[in-house]
Amino acid sequence: MAASEVKVLGTWACPYVNRVQLALCIKSIDYEFIEENTLQKSDMLLKCNPVHKKIPVLIHGDKSVCESSIIVEYIADAFSTGPCILPSDAYGRALARFWAAYIDDKWYPLIKVLRQSQDEEERVALTQKLCEGLILLEEAFISCSKGKAYFGGDSIGYLDIILGSCLAWLRVTERVVEVELMDRTKAPQLAKWADKLCSDDKVKAVFPNIDRLMELHELIQAYLKSAK
Repeated sequence: MAASEVKVLGTWACPYVNRVQLALCIKSIDYEFIEENTLQKSDMLLKCNPVHKKIPVLIHGDKSVCESSIIVEYIADAFSTGPCILPSDAYGRALARFWAAYIDDKWYPLIKVLRQSQDEEERVALTQKLCEGLILLEEAFISCSKGKAYFGGDSIGYLDIILGSCLAWLRVTERVVEVELMDRTKAPQLAKWADKLCSDDKVKAVFPNIDRLMELHELIQAYLKSAK
């Protein structure tokens, strides 16, 4: 498929954009990446996502699809190339969607709050919540993977994409607060999964460099301090 038929509006450092990129990569779909300035949103973005006015947006021909988890499901359904992303059975799909919602609504938002917090007591409480969440996700991994390498079984699937897209910023946050959040003693299977996922060539081609993200974090912190 020609790259011009599929476009992604986003920014390189956004985990929600990265998951869309990985889904397309897994499906071997060529696409054009259009870098957005989130402080000065383009007319294209406002036209394609007039409700939320947010990235990512997938443009497929004359159709626009918004919201990252919905986009990943669309990619899974719309393109027959490559491996299946969604579980084949109804219960498996429901379970994957449940945990994806937990990651996006409950767990991942804590990472940004922790990374930007300057209060030691708040950091301790947030670290505890994040670690408790990882233990839950460890149990979910054991249940969903059925002893195989990924949430999706033998190959990278929906939950691997959703949770995997959070790992780069998780590593940055670990550097900032100087705490190992992905505790290998409490979530050994999940830690092993993260290592394997991040060593995959398709993942490495898409997910941002940790050092580069760290530089971005420091720039953001400097900007926030100067704006006070």
